[in-house]
Amino acid sequence: MAETKSLVTENVWRVLRRFTAARIGLGRAGISLPTQELLKFQLAHAQARDAVYFPLDVQRLVGVLRESPAALPGNSPLLLKSQAENRLTYLQRPDLGRALAQESVQHLASYQAPGQEAPVVAIVIVDGLSSTAIQNNAEPMVTRLLQDLEGESETWRLAPLTIVEQGRVAIGDEIGSCLGASLVIVLIGERPGLSSPDSLGIYLTWGPERGLSDARRNCISNVRPDGLSFEQASQRLLYLMRESRRLGISGVSLKDRTDEVVIETTANNKNFLTG
Repeated sequence: MAETKSLVTENVWRVLRRFTAARIGLGRAGISLPTQELLKFQLAHAQARDAVYFPLDVQRLVGVLRESPAALPGNSPLLLKSQAENRLTYLQRPDLGRALAQESVQHLASYQAPGQEAPVVAIVIVDGLSSTAIQNNAEPMVTRLLQDLEGESETWRLAPLTIVEQGRVAIGDEIGSCLGASLVIVLIGERPGLSSPDSLGIYLTWGPERGLSDARRNCISNVRPDGLSFEQASQRLLYLMRESRRLGISGVSLKDRTDEVVIETTANNKNFLTG
């Protein structure tokens, strides 16, 4: 029986797909993409759109966070909203996503007890442009960070954890300022790509206040199981937190030297956080 020849012409670069989720070496069928690759592309496009438009299931996230093995700051996460009333407004008016709704401002004010020592760190979870990223990755990232901070609880006094709907990165500055925190950490869903609809971004700002530019923030990007691991992201974030507090700066003035420090200390078999 004659062997049936495949209609798909393989691409020599296909072997590289073992190392990346990027669309490379797709091959061809005639002058077109193979049907299987076209269907995968359409699925990825649909997943990216869903990540942007699907609302964050806040109650489910709160439930997962409450069951976290790490001790959350405060009795329960504070639920806040931006000035964008719905998803369509959020996408059309980025400025409204950067500011808290008045009810949320008042809600935060009720947690400022007179005479209480101000927190050092405020951790803010924001849906951003990918609810999928927050739904899947916020809890394991927060859990890992809190576990790594256990031995330094006095140094890093934590504000109540907050969750924001329809928010942008800059909304963390207002929250950190309202809570009186010296440092704010924002976990936000990044704009989804066709191979990464669940990418989590982490932004760090020293001295948060309304109106700061992006130049005042440090960013750790692509935190997810298929990207930067939670362990690596937590170590990098801890390095930036310590340097930010030591120097009293963040953003372009604060260089992320974690890769260099790892190289310098690996030869001595030391972790860059302790070596």
